[in-house]
Amino acid sequence: MTITDVAKAAGVSRQTVSNTLNSPEVVREETRKHVLEVIERLGYRANQAAIQMRTGRSRLIAIGIEPDGDGISGSWADRFLHSLSETAAQEGYRILLYTAADDPSEIATYEDLLGAYKPDAFVLTGTHHDDLRASWLLERGLPFVAFGRPWSDLPDARHPWVDVDGAAGTEAATRHLLAAGHRSIGFIGWPPGSGVGDDRREGWARTLTGHDLGGLQRAVEDGIAAGESAARDLLAADPGVTALVCASDSLALGALQAREPGRPVAVIGFDDTPAARAVGLTSVHQPLGEAAAACVELLARALESPDAGPPSAHVLLPPSLTIRKSA
Repeated sequence: MTITDVAKAAGVSRQTVSNTLNSPEVVREETRKHVLEVIERLGYRANQAAIQMRTGRSRLIAIGIEPDGDGISGSWADRFLHSLSETAAQEGYRILLYTAADDPSEIATYEDLLGAYKPDAFVLTGTHHDDLRASWLLERGLPFVAFGRPWSDLPDARHPWVDVDGAAGTEAATRHLLAAGHRSIGFIGWPPGSGVGDDRREGWARTLTGHDLGGLQRAVEDGIAAGESAARDLLAADPGVTALVCASDSLALGALQAREPGRPVAVIGFDDTPAARAVGLTSVHQPLGEAAAACVELLARALESPDAGPPSAHVLLPPSLTIRKSA
């Protein structure tokens, strides 16, 4: 099967087929879809090595795999990667996965990947304060987008990122509990200094402040056992607490285990994981499909129009609250 065969079956020129595969932005959407359908039907597979030699591009987007943790809260990464792979494929890109334990080892992995596979761009996850990865990529002018805000000032204000508004999520959770009649609402989150954790804590705190209310909080490392211990401590410290907002589903599942007979306590988690659905836990849902699509759109814009400079878009998506019996 050759590109000429595809062109003949699709009723277009060889150049149109080539553009569909290598420069889809110059092909009309209707034509591109038609050609891709014919390619799929005929089972045509382009010679990627030849394409890379001709265009200087690998059409690979590299992204690191997040640590599995307890297998619950980290499951958001599976959904994000699935959506990212699907969306990237629609634009003619493939996802290249790697693992790394920390910033220095991830930067070393970048150097290895650039030497061996030459990815066109990178997607960063797990962003944090003083993120060395973003600074390294910016200094070298390598295209990338972060799924997560920078959290710290970077030397280039045009650093592109996509994120979900965690504060809006915990605000929605707290407002739901207030509407249900709760007035003493605690929070279980992560130690201060985590950009994501601090953001989620902020939504709970400002909502209570807006209603002239206060609440106890506990900060622990993520995990079911830690969530249970923190919830027992918080509930013992204030017998009047009737509801808990948690920074993750792992913490929330632990909090559910800490509830005592005769003392109903509403619990809301964050991430809407399969575990939350299985036990009926109310949780904040992240629009991971939309986030992945926005990441690919930003990268495609930078890769297809490199002379325009790096994209400066910052996309902050609103979450939603999935209400179940726990709240």
